[in-house]
Amino acid sequence: MYLLLTDILTCPRCGPQFGLILLAERIDDRRVLHGRLGCSNCREHYAVEDGFGVLGSGWTTGSREPDGEAAMRLAAMLGVTGGPAAALADIVPNLEVVAASDTAREWDERPGVSRIGVGGTLPFPARALRGIVLSGRAADVLLEQAAHALGALARLVLEDAPSNAAQRLESAGLEVLVQQGNTVVAVR
Repeated sequence: MYLLLTDILTCPRCGPQFGLILLAERIDDRRVLHGRLGCSNCREHYAVEDGFGVLGSGWTTGSREPDGEAAMRLAAMLGVTGGPAAALADIVPNLEVVAASDTAREWDERPGVSRIGVGGTLPFPARALRGIVLSGRAADVLLEQAAHALGALARLVLEDAPSNAAQRLESAGLEVLVQQGNTVVAVR
């Protein structure tokens, strides 16, 4: 997990107004490999194990890292001029991708990809991210939270989007750029 990511992570239990504090046990080349993230409000601790931040569980978006073709497709939808997770980070220099999926625990720790597990809450403050991709059940359950976490001109890509996604995105202040089949792309 990229050290600077820990500066914007928020408590999944208390909400975006409460940031997490890092107690690192092992850092290598600006990557937190072992430690704990703690909330000053509820005193809950979240482990960082082998670079994977355990901030909840329940989301699986696939059993392996996406390949180069999937990364290019997502890059285009996100409006990135280079190119989910490791393949996207390989294409775009100085990009840190956050892979929020329980299956990401299985991936190797590497520069450009911060791996976290999330439950029913995205641990990011308002307007903190430049792009988000949600798929499956997460596209439905986390849609409004993802819209809230998007910065100006940032994009949200929903794969396997719920049928009412366009209306929900517009209600959250986003503009739908394209809706094709069950994929929706919106911008703040």
